[in-house]
Amino acid sequence: MGFLDTLLGRTKPVQPKLDDLFGLPSAAITLQAATGFTPTGSGSVCFRAVEGKTFSDVQDDVRELLDMDAGKQGGGLPVEVTKDTYGYTWVVSSHLSDEMQSLVTDLHAVNSALVDNGFGPQLLCTLAAFRDDSERRLALVYLYKRGTFYPFAPLKGERRDNALELEIKGALGDDLKFEQDLSRWFPVWGAPGM
Repeated sequence: MGFLDTLLGRTKPVQPKLDDLFGLPSAAITLQAATGFTPTGSGSVCFRAVEGKTFSDVQDDVRELLDMDAGKQGGGLPVEVTKDTYGYTWVVSSHLSDEMQSLVTDLHAVNSALVDNGFGPQLLCTLAAFRDDSERRLALVYLYKRGTFYPFAPLKGERRDNALELEIKGALGDDLKFEQDLSRWFPVWGAPGM
């Protein structure tokens, strides 16, 4: 970054490290020990689809790869692709709750396929879902463009449990790189995979 960029307040965007997703399995162990939240085995990648054969081919290749992987693991669920009301596409991968490493590998594969084919700017976020014994829901959300995580704890009626989110951040602060700007902890209401 040059002198004028600093003077004018321009910043370079953080280069995301998709390998940070592989920190989720160890964070899941810490999360369970500290708060009782366990993985559901479900996660998803959110991106804005673009028109064109190349993007469609990449999306089909990812789906085929993940469906084939699910079949090899003996009865895994096929990948689900859905669109939300905002026009974003969600690729949802589901595994057994104790297969966090496999889930993360799937999520990483989707992100990597999009990035490797030039569609990185289309990525919005990746999430992994958790629940506790009281059936409270929680997602650890990875912001692709920021290279950071944040917790999202939805409540009924499109409210969120901010105290729980801060507790999760405190419990996992050493395991994952958390987004420090709380205004970027945007809600992902009704996110597939939660």
